[in-house]
Amino acid sequence: MARQGATVLERFPLWRDRPLLGYGAAAAIAILSLLIRLLVDAVMPMGYPYVAFFPAVILSTFLFGVGPGVMVAAICGAMAWYVFIPPEFSVKLSGAIVFALFFYAIVVTIDILLISWMQRANRRLVEERERSRQLAERGEILFRELQHRVSNNLQVVGGLLALQMKSVSDAAARLALEEASRRLALIGRIHRQLYDPHGEQLDLGRFLEQLGADLVDAGGRAGIVCRVDAHAGIRLSADAAVPIALIVAEAVANAIEHGFAGREAGEIVIRASRDGDGALDLRVIDDGAGLPPGFDPATSDSLGLKLAQMLARQIGGSFRLFVDGRTTAMLRIG
Repeated sequence: MARQGATVLERFPLWRDRPLLGYGAAAAIAILSLLIRLLVDAVMPMGYPYVAFFPAVILSTFLFGVGPGVMVAAICGAMAWYVFIPPEFSVKLSGAIVFALFFYAIVVTIDILLISWMQRANRRLVEERERSRQLAERGEILFRELQHRVSNNLQVVGGLLALQMKSVSDAAARLALEEASRRLALIGRIHRQLYDPHGEQLDLGRFLEQLGADLVDAGGRAGIVCRVDAHAGIRLSADAAVPIALIVAEAVANAIEHGFAGREAGEIVIRASRDGDGALDLRVIDDGAGLPPGFDPATSDSLGLKLAQMLARQIGGSFRLFVDGRTTAMLRIG
């Protein structure tokens, strides 16, 4: 409602580009105020010559601007002097009449100045708001362009690493370059959705759905399904979204590469919820082959596992990998 009221006020004064209409309408208001004053004259006591004229001046100034308001003030002052200030229907001057006209002039001048000041301030506010809107739009465009360029640059670096990998003969070096290229490409794909120019947090469920779809698509296994089960209303800051995305990506990639090795079909479930303490519980569960015999996450030298644990500590959480009927990678924050 306040917004609608501000929009209506911004239209005044009316007909700024058609001043003759404004002056004509103001003159009509002056004549109408005289008719109203004549109608109530029979019930009015002596000494109120300006009743109906003050409102006419205020209304004309507010609706049509200072020029029409000054015109109405002059017309109404003359009509009040001639018709309602004794002796009626004369232009006789006396000390009392001069004082009455002076009092009228002071009041209408203050009214006109106040309305004019209010409307100028309102116009400045409108102009400033328009400038702010344009700056905000320009900033948002620049922000999105920057995000687009950062994402493209990450993907270019990932592509360069993939090209470099082809010229490396050492198996361990090739594997390290392949992992680095894959992670950079992943960050590049999801980077655009991580940050909002208005500083709003991400909806975790929607973010995980998009991330899961990207990861399965990158895995190249058409028979593997990724399902997201996230409690509604969980919001995520952009600073936490990057490490969480990398941890989830590592867990999903491991499930596709190791859990579903030799298989073309399987299911990965990403669950997100908050416990009674408000901590975020995020799990990646797959129905694959499980962990290798004798595998101990605590002593494993897996680079992906170490990366997940390091990222979890950075955001004040912990990461575990275990089998509870199904292989589960669990991230707990809080």
